[in-house]
Amino acid sequence: MHQTISATIHWKASQQEHFIRGKYSRAHIWEFNNGNQIEASSSPAIVPLPYSNPDFIDPEEAFICSLASCHMLFFLSIASKKKINVLQYEDNPIGTIAKGASNRISITEINLQPKVITQEEIGIDKIQNIHRLAHQNCFIANSIKSKVQIKAL
Repeated sequence: MHQTISATIHWKASQQEHFIRGKYSRAHIWEFNNGNQIEASSSPAIVPLPYSNPDFIDPEEAFICSLASCHMLFFLSIASKKKINVLQYEDNPIGTIAKGASNRISITEINLQPKVITQEEIGIDKIQNIHRLAHQNCFIANSIKSKVQIKAL
């Protein structure tokens, strides 16, 4: 399989900003090939207000949600093939930002906490096995260095 993925990132300085002094808005737009747009910004925990917008998604949030979404999609696909009727899937991914092994700030750990409700009781062992398979198949999980833990609820 070979696929190329692209998007467009839009940012523009305003007249009043003092770019060279670091006093500029980090708010920007992510535009996808289908025309969907997402308002994004740096996290206010990293770049203080008013230069970040707390109402917009930040790249770190998008990263952990992308991983959780990829994992969920593979989980659902595997469960469907195994004829397990999933009624609901919910996750609350948590990422840890810290200095990594190279002494550089990175997302060092991601904890997925999926809660799966199935029509029939199938047991935690089967659920955990599907999570293991989903993690092994997730493109994003296969692309990152961060430690990923899955704590099925």
